[in-house]
Amino acid sequence: MGTPKTILCTLATLGLAAAAGGAWLVWGGLYNVSATEQHTQPVYSLLETAMRQSVRLRARGIEPPALGAEAQVVHGAACYREKCVQCHGAPGVAQGDIGKSMQPLPGPLVDARQRWNARELYWVTKNGIKMSGMPAWEYRLSDQDLWALVAFLERLPDMTPQQYAQASAPMMPSGQGAPGGPACGPGPRAAGGAQDSVRRGQRALAQYACNACHTIPGTTGSFPQVGPPLAGMARRATIGGKLANTPDNMVQWLRHTRTVDPLTAMPEMGVTEQDARDIAAYLATLD
Repeated sequence: MGTPKTILCTLATLGLAAAAGGAWLVWGGLYNVSATEQHTQPVYSLLETAMRQSVRLRARGIEPPALGAEAQVVHGAACYREKCVQCHGAPGVAQGDIGKSMQPLPGPLVDARQRWNARELYWVTKNGIKMSGMPAWEYRLSDQDLWALVAFLERLPDMTPQQYAQASAPMMPSGQGAPGGPACGPGPRAAGGAQDSVRRGQRALAQYACNACHTIPGTTGSFPQVGPPLAGMARRATIGGKLANTPDNMVQWLRHTRTVDPLTAMPEMGVTEQDARDIAAYLATLD
């Protein structure tokens, strides 16, 4: 048996070798990140296990409401048609080009209830999964929509292609089968204190893709230079060179950018009133 010193030296050597190998793998560009190449099975299994355990840990305190009413399932089917089919497909319906071209592949959800319980399905749909292509729908769907989707997913394994087509058919308010407006969308958010608003605003910045163009303190990214950096936003006299820098004007700018400045390259991102106020609260802390 080796001495403690020998054991420590051996472990240190192995650790250094592993670190050197990892650095070589990363900086040498050896791992193929192409979406036309599958992950190796060990990498896939490791990521899948980490994802499952993370979801189970965070979803365990969620209390599902009553699920399964026919109207709820039909509403969930409409939301599924609008938001989910493009990646996951449905009975008798293939995934769209986006879903078929992703890696890892977003598989069909006809077996979702066998792998996830209701609270876990809700958590995944609401929060998404990092680095998987699964988006977070919290800022796009109301809580009612999210639970309706869960109810639909629990019914989906029992549906034939014909039943799915009937359940998900676009309907006018009159109930006559015809293309109608969006079936689902963001809902109201409960207003909290000032600190809650700041915290929500920091999170909303990423969900509305603000950090895709702007370098923003408190958000992670690759330091983009498309739009101006937002450090020191609280000290600036104007917003976009057009409006005085006040909370209400920031909300107006975030929600109606092209109305304020028709010549700006900044697009309107569909920010809700509450989310805009939360973002304004966070930006006001950047001094």
